Amino acid sequence: MKEFFNKLYRNHSIIYKAILCVVSVLLIVYFFPKGGKFPYEFQKGKPWQYETLVAPFNFAIEKTEEQIQQEVAQLKANTIPYFERSVGVTELVLAKVKNNAKVLLDTIPRAAQVEDELEDLVGLLYAQGVLDEDLEFELDKTIYIKEGNELFEATFSDLTTKDEINVIVSRYLAEKSLLTYQDVFLEVIYDNLKANISLNNQLTEAALEEQIDELPKVHGVQEKGFKIIARGEVVEGLKLNKLESLRKKYESQTWNESNYNWIVFGYVLLVSLAILMLFLFLRKYRYDVFDNNTKVTFILFNVVLMIALTSLAVKYNPDYVYIVPLCILPLILKAFFDARLGLFAHVITVLILGFVVPNSFEYVFLQIIAGIVTILTVSELHKRVNLFISVGQIISIYIVAYFAFYIIREGDIVYFLKIFDNNTVGQTLRWEHFLRYILCGVAMLFVQPLIYIFEKLFGLVSDVSLLELSDTNSKLLKRLENEAPGTFHHSLNVANLAEAAANEIGANTMLVRVGALYHDIGKMKNAMYFTENQRSSSSMHDDLSPEESARIIIDHVLDGIEIAKKNNLPDRIIDFIRTHHGTTTVYYFYKKALDLDEHTNIEDFRYPGPAPFSKETAILMMCDSVEAASKSLKEPNAILIAEFVEKIIDKQVSEGQFLNADITFKEIEVIKKVLKKKLNNIYHLRIEYPD
Repeated sequence: MKEFFNKLYRNHSIIYKAILCVVSVLLIVYFFPKGGKFPYEFQKGKPWQYETLVAPFNFAIEKTEEQIQQEVAQLKANTIPYFERSVGVTELVLAKVKNNAKVLLDTIPRAAQVEDELEDLVGLLYAQGVLDEDLEFELDKTIYIKEGNELFEATFSDLTTKDEINVIVSRYLAEKSLLTYQDVFLEVIYDNLKANISLNNQLTEAALEEQIDELPKVHGVQEKGFKIIARGEVVEGLKLNKLESLRKKYESQTWNESNYNWIVFGYVLLVSLAILMLFLFLRKYRYDVFDNNTKVTFILFNVVLMIALTSLAVKYNPDYVYIVPLCILPLILKAFFDARLGLFAHVITVLILGFVVPNSFEYVFLQIIAGIVTILTVSELHKRVNLFISVGQIISIYIVAYFAFYIIREGDIVYFLKIFDNNTVGQTLRWEHFLRYILCGVAMLFVQPLIYIFEKLFGLVSDVSLLELSDTNSKLLKRLENEAPGTFHHSLNVANLAEAAANEIGANTMLVRVGALYHDIGKMKNAMYFTENQRSSSSMHDDLSPEESARIIIDHVLDGIEIAKKNNLPDRIIDFIRTHHGTTTVYYFYKKALDLDEHTNIEDFRYPGPAPFSKETAILMMCDSVEAASKSLKEPNAILIAEFVEKIIDKQVSEGQFLNADITFKEIEVIKKVLKKKLNNIYHLRIEYPD
């Protein structure tokens, strides 16, 4: 039993990863929509690439949304408007006209005839009714007029509008040879005229809604066993309707008891393969990440989170899948790890989502392209402008790709050219697509607070945190400046050298700079025992044995780790403190001890290590050694500096200090050139100023 538990303990990391993998796969499959998956991919206007498809069951051939919208638009154009006529208005207006006209008619000849004609004119104006507002209908448009419980059919031209009154009065008086009384007629009519016809919007809309409800949503029924489409036939027209209807039928069918277990098993296998590929990638190319369970958990957490959000969007409304900011995933992983890992995890996530999203080919192509753009454009996330530029480029990629896919499906760009045509069917859908891409881009701006949250939850460090740590006014660096000023300035010089070297070989410049600033904070504990902090020619080591002196020097690494942990510095920064001397020896005191006792054990003068295990920690080791030793040069010149740099770094290489670091001989040579150039700039000759 003891051996069993010992074996479990030795393999606890692998066991944890296996459990994490199983949990991730089950969560992903759980979030998958529980509908069927149509087994064929097709595009409008493209040939059918599979064998002849026969209807597996009876199903209704549904109309597309565009077809329904076209029919609704046609109904709206042909709908008959309903007007309502007020009862008794004609008689009331006629009575008022008579009363008001008596005074005027008594003063003119032919008063009786004029009065009769005035009554006839009012009757003519109110033949069908006077409209209360100007409406834009065709004159021959059929209308319904409702009066009480009765309904009459008429044409729009039968109604009298206010603009037509002058014309009707003038024409009528001309026929009756009474044009001399036109002003009298107009004055009386305008003073007493009252509209009695109004458009009944409620009744019109109700009739339209009734017609829309009665509109058939299907073309008919596809009989089981009959051909839907044959190989090589173009997917268009009724064939497209049949395929879309069949796909909806498949996707609407939930997993039933008879096939549930097999479908779940199939999904588990496919998702397991994808997650396994991610683990294999980490193990081969980023073993430091693979060996850290917290980092592996963080990566899988983000993958599962993106898949869950997209799956929920598919369940709610498949049109919303592009609102999910999937490109946040490579952005976050790049911020904490590197671009290659971010892109690989993004591709794996997109491939998994290809099982559940509609139009999976378009989705996979578009999201992979967007992920590549994200990786290539955001170089320094701590610079806010870079994020905004990247978001703009990603939105542009989405829009351009959507435009390209539309052209492929439709075969023309007429739909897009009619931007200002309000009658263009489907215009709303087009702008909704653009809005979704914009919302996706805006959602990506939340990556900054997400990074901060993940840093606190998982104890990781990003470039944003590194930028904060690089502030020399921080509490810990201020303390270093006050307690060990020489060490502080040494750290600044090392940071400048390391940053320049990292920039030349493509390493993380921000990380190596911050590591350099904090690598010697352990010297604060015994600051005066280090040469750069001594204020006189006498040394504190004069009264100590070589072993005691070496122990104080070596302990600054352990003291630095302790101080760093107390001040909550990230592990990535503590790695620089732990490895900046590797497993080298305190050679000065070892040589001194050897002179006293030739049997001195060299291991008593060796740093605990480990040796550098990344490009950044290797760069710091080289720059730290070169900068510290350069202070011993009495009359530096280009030749002396070159020999000096070569000697120090070649010694580190020969001791195997960089065997575990991901750094090549070519990169080491580049670093040498950078250090030589920088030291020559520091120790350049100056002219002598006169007294």
